[in-house]
Amino acid sequence: MTETPAFAGVTHQLEGEMSKNNGWLKSKDQINGLLDKGCSFEGKIVFDGTVQINGDFTGEISSDGTLVVGQDARLSGKVFVDTLICYGTIEGKIDAKSRVEIHVPSVVTADVSTKNLSIEEGALFQGHCHMHHPAKVEELPTPTLVSAESKNLESVAV
Repeated sequence: MTETPAFAGVTHQLEGEMSKNNGWLKSKDQINGLLDKGCSFEGKIVFDGTVQINGDFTGEISSDGTLVVGQDARLSGKVFVDTLICYGTIEGKIDAKSRVEIHVPSVVTADVSTKNLSIEEGALFQGHCHMHHPAKVEELPTPTLVSAESKNLESVAV
């Protein structure tokens, strides 16, 4: 794995897969920013692509990309992203357009609004959840009542 410095705004190519041991993103996708363990930030973050937080953050995060909250991360505030992958602690409000994944050892105390929600057994979620409806909802045909007389059907007692 490539070494990553403890500040945001750097781009790195990481290899491997998502590690369930410590919540570090290790994919072939690029990380556009990183707030590493031991660092804290208060304010607003707006980003493209994928950002990982392993430190402490208070404020608002806004993106059409993916936010990864590592095992050692503590996030407090509002999160508006496409996809959220959490292994850490979040308090506040989460609005994810596509997906929220809450993995062990996460502690999420938040109101969540998303299309897809996945909570791994052993992870803690406390709050309210609102599931978005798909863009197009197919309506099923209205059932019609058919009587035995109109179809010359015989009733069978069971």
